[in-house]
Amino acid sequence: MSEAWVEVGTRSELLPGEFKVVWDGDTAIAVFNVDGDLYAVEDICTHDGGELAGGEIHGHEVECPRHGARFDLRTGEPTCPPAYEPIHRFPVREENGLIWTRDDR
Repeated sequence: MSEAWVEVGTRSELLPGEFKVVWDGDTAIAVFNVDGDLYAVEDICTHDGGELAGGEIHGHEVECPRHGARFDLRTGEPTCPPAYEPIHRFPVREENGLIWTRDDR
């Protein structure tokens, strides 16, 4: 578990509909801006290990670009097959104009 927060960037670098991937050690964290709300999840589909970043956003769901599994960014829960296991979610905070996240497992 990481105690340190990882800088993601500013709001102007992560506009609604955009995402950014940052690394906390060896964990890739995808941070999504969905209509102004920020969500951070591990950038790994639980179906086959593919990256979620770059997948289409449908409301609050991200679709895995490889096989179409979808996950709710608010909860991490899968919303359609072929994934059945949730993805890890991580905290997001804003401080002094910067966005931060971390692997808090």
